Amino acid sequence: MTDQEIYSPGEIVGPVEGVGPGGIDGPGEGVGRVLGTADATPLQFWTAVAPGSYLQLDDVVVTRRELPDREPVTIAGVVTQVRARHEGAQFDSDVFAIADGTLPAQVQEAAEITTTRVDPEFYVPPHPGAVVHRAEGDARARALHFDRMERRVPMGTGRDGVPVYLNADFLDGTRGAHVSISGISGVATKTSFATFLLYSVFRSGQLGGDAVNAKALIFNVKGEDLLFLDHPNVRLDDATRAAYARLGLVADAFPDVRVYAPPRVGDSSGTPDVHNRLTGVDSFYWTLTEFCEKRLLPYVFADADDERQQYTMVVHSVAAHLARYAQPADGGVSIDGVRLGTYADLVDHIVEQLSDDETRSDWAGSAVGLGTVNAFARRLIGSKKDLSRLIRGDLATRRPHSINTAESAQVTVVDLHNLPDRAQRFVVGVTLKTEFDNKEKQGAKPLLFVVLDELNKYAPREGSSPIKEVLLDIAERGRSLGVILIGAQQTASEVERRIVTNSAIRVVGRLDPAEASRPEYGFLPPAQRQRALLAKPGTMFVNQPDIPVPLCLEFPFPAWATRVSEAGATPSQTLRSITQSADPFAVVGSGGGSADDDIPF
Repeated sequence: MTDQEIYSPGEIVGPVEGVGPGGIDGPGEGVGRVLGTADATPLQFWTAVAPGSYLQLDDVVVTRRELPDREPVTIAGVVTQVRARHEGAQFDSDVFAIADGTLPAQVQEAAEITTTRVDPEFYVPPHPGAVVHRAEGDARARALHFDRMERRVPMGTGRDGVPVYLNADFLDGTRGAHVSISGISGVATKTSFATFLLYSVFRSGQLGGDAVNAKALIFNVKGEDLLFLDHPNVRLDDATRAAYARLGLVADAFPDVRVYAPPRVGDSSGTPDVHNRLTGVDSFYWTLTEFCEKRLLPYVFADADDERQQYTMVVHSVAAHLARYAQPADGGVSIDGVRLGTYADLVDHIVEQLSDDETRSDWAGSAVGLGTVNAFARRLIGSKKDLSRLIRGDLATRRPHSINTAESAQVTVVDLHNLPDRAQRFVVGVTLKTEFDNKEKQGAKPLLFVVLDELNKYAPREGSSPIKEVLLDIAERGRSLGVILIGAQQTASEVERRIVTNSAIRVVGRLDPAEASRPEYGFLPPAQRQRALLAKPGTMFVNQPDIPVPLCLEFPFPAWATRVSEAGATPSQTLRSITQSADPFAVVGSGGGSADDDIPF
């Protein structure tokens, strides 16, 4: 049988031998022939499915076009739509007569194929009647461009149960960077996929020597789900281990994790505000001196505001005044001879100075009206309740309290879930700004992966804020500095366009129907947009520059604990926190222990 023979009804297309350069290397299953009743183009065509065979969405197929004066052209593609119909029926009611056997007709299935690769690149349409094969092995790898990926990071398995890969060049900044993950909260498993992708990047070996020093910064915003990444999952079974093995990975927890949490409200000792994880957690906070010296005041106002608001002029003026005149004083700061020991004291002092006609111009500038000053003061006073436990003058300055990935573990988790919205914005903004500034001094290596959920809250499409500017800077310049953003959001349509546009990898889970119709998801074929409304947890559609069609995949169940009920035995390396390892007897006002001190148990 040749590719040019006409397909006759009822004929089963069987295996055929290799089809030459760029084609199938060995026997492959023939599943149908190129349809002759629909236009076939180099980029899209339909195939009639042979009786006894089937094609489903996301199957990879390949066919060949013979040319008279050159080598054959192999055309590979992905099934993006499948339909079945009665041939011989004229009316809707004919289906009953056909089912009864009183009206002759036959069922015919056809599949729409969207081309993913033409090899060699001679763009001609496949001929009607050409045999279409299910692509397997090397043929599948070529069809999906996996053979051109020098570094392949496993993301999960396709509908055929075979691994699907991500080109590391478009993740680590070599040719592109950043990942955007969208989907409904609680159903799309955005954070689970982000952490699995990180695990695969670190453990697959595709970063080479860079993987040892690469870092990850994860902001935990919902519950304590991400506080047990270094604990093995007790629900892990043999089937899940086999799923990891198919991807070339070992099913295990993250080996090197450090967790930071804010101090408890009203706790003068700075105990981390966590409930389920009791070891390997350190408090983070900023001293009043750091707050003034590093000009952190703008991040108190990190919610996106209308650009017409004038009080931002006061923010920067006051921040500059604090940096110039605030002096360290026994854990607090002294301004104009007045010692301030808490954040509330600092806020009250600033408001008092702005309310005084004699000192207002020194703090806010002479060109600012009283209404603008009052708008600033109202917002600043409102921050006292939210930020008092983060900006401290009562905790030991020498005690480790800063979030610094360069001096932390491979994975740094910053817990925000117990903080109010304003405090979450402050922590994210200041931490990202500090890390980005450090990377500008340090250089592009080692890589730093930043995982941030609720991106639409921190970088909304409208308005401006300090944190949004930091995220824009990361999206536009992070690639050259080795800072990779893995952003997750329910609605990509509400995220700043430049951040989404600069994301080389776009991932979609379960979508809301209204959101799925937005132009931000134009990269999804119509059938995939519909499927995104039905996608089950763990199913993702991944679009990457190498492949013209988004790939549907399923990633395995996490091998690390995602909640305390799944957490296995505590790893020995987590029994010692940074604070304990630096000074196991560190308490407020203590003189510190000796260099030989160890944990007293």
